[in-house]
Amino acid sequence: MKIYELRKRPKEEIQKILKDDREKLKQLRFDLAAGKVRNIREIRKVKKEIAQILTLLTELSKKARWKMKANPKGQTSSPNEQ
Repeated sequence: MKIYELRKRPKEEIQKILKDDREKLKQLRFDLAAGKVRNIREIRKVKKEIAQILTLLTELSKKARWKMKANPKGQTSSPNEQ
């Protein structure tokens, strides 16, 4: 999945995709140990997608913190504008 596709989704759905990808990676690792995996690049692809999702979630949390820090107590204007 492309990063621009992830950015369009709600946070809850992104977290669900992350959980699914982690399960998929776990299964791929077990299959690799058992000799069932033929396409090892699939593991790399899933790990990359997990990293992208984690980065996106970090960006979202930082953006939320920034908004709260910039606008404490729900003020709409800065104190200098009064």
